[in-house]
Amino acid sequence: MNLLYLECSMGAAGDMLMGALYELLTPQEQEAFRNQMNHLGFKDISLSVSRRQKCGIFGTHMKVLIQGKEEEEHMHSHHHSHEEESHNHSHHHCSYKDMLQMISQLPLSDTVKSNAQAVYQRIGNAEAKAHESTLEQIHFHEVGSLDALMDVVGCCLLIEILNPDRILASPVHVGSGAIRCAHGILPVPAPATAEILSGVPIYGGQISGELCTPTGAALLRHFASDFLPMPPMTVSKTGYGIGTRDFPQANCVRAFLGDSGESLADDEILSLSCNLDDMTGEALGFALEELMHHGALDAYIIPILMKKGRPGHLLTCLCSPDKERSMCDLIFFHTTTRGIRIQEIKRRKLSASFKQQESPYGPVTIKQNEGYGVCRRKPEYEDLAKIARNQDISFLDLSQEISSSL
Repeated sequence: MNLLYLECSMGAAGDMLMGALYELLTPQEQEAFRNQMNHLGFKDISLSVSRRQKCGIFGTHMKVLIQGKEEEEHMHSHHHSHEEESHNHSHHHCSYKDMLQMISQLPLSDTVKSNAQAVYQRIGNAEAKAHESTLEQIHFHEVGSLDALMDVVGCCLLIEILNPDRILASPVHVGSGAIRCAHGILPVPAPATAEILSGVPIYGGQISGELCTPTGAALLRHFASDFLPMPPMTVSKTGYGIGTRDFPQANCVRAFLGDSGESLADDEILSLSCNLDDMTGEALGFALEELMHHGALDAYIIPILMKKGRPGHLLTCLCSPDKERSMCDLIFFHTTTRGIRIQEIKRRKLSASFKQQESPYGPVTIKQNEGYGVCRRKPEYEDLAKIARNQDISFLDLSQEISSSL
């Protein structure tokens, strides 16, 4: 498996991540990347790439120049009240909606634009929660937001070029102490950064200052599937993204690209299971319906023989990792179990697409599954069932007739 590992022992900022990823490209890819970034259609904005060293380590420093000047990232103070804006009338601001619209018009692939918008959604949600506001009320300072936008778009474009099978990151060093911003003095990590990194292993250490910015945090949360110590891997390339500030430790993000030796699965899901011996069939059926209704990938029950010869049932729920908590809550609420077993499962799957096809009885939705040299097409059950009831014809005959025309 082609693995990208991001070492965040000095935190992460958008420009540092972009510099580290940039160093993993070939010289030809680097030139193409610079040209693409400098022809996005932004007036008076350019990306400058330079070599810089920190504590004897040389790497790439990315500078976003706006009217020829480099702006330092200040993403923790996006939100402004009307009173604050009246005191800063000379500064222009753009809304969260404006940022998404700006991204949608960039001459980039849909994948890059979708990833960039998702990163900004994380930032916007975190800022809104930190300031007890809403996404509609969040505004971004124009200069700082354009600087960060270049960092976000650049990282998303680099990820598309590198196209790793999996992305992992280390636990994140966030720094310590306090920082000064428009709202006053804030603790490190800043509230928005702390919100974005919720659920991620972080640590403070002895270095005073803000090491992880909201932009860096949002990029890590969007792309990294897990945060853990570096796993065994055969490294083919290493990249260093150099930050602006000086610290006792080399201020850089390090990126490793290589082979993890693992077989590639299309995705990973969770299997939640429990044994039940004191529920009626109606109650078990209702629990299955609730699990499916709330987003389970599948749920099923198998008869089993439990201890002391008691008959029982094995309930299994398959779900995506992000639904683990909600599915567990439903199982505890709708069953009598006292514990749930959780297993991570790698899954290979065919891609699915849907389209409408005309038939003598009206439009029918056709599901097509393909991949691994297989292509199968099948009419959707709900459409066939509706036609069979309305036309008073056999479901079996209808299914055979529609399937033979595919």
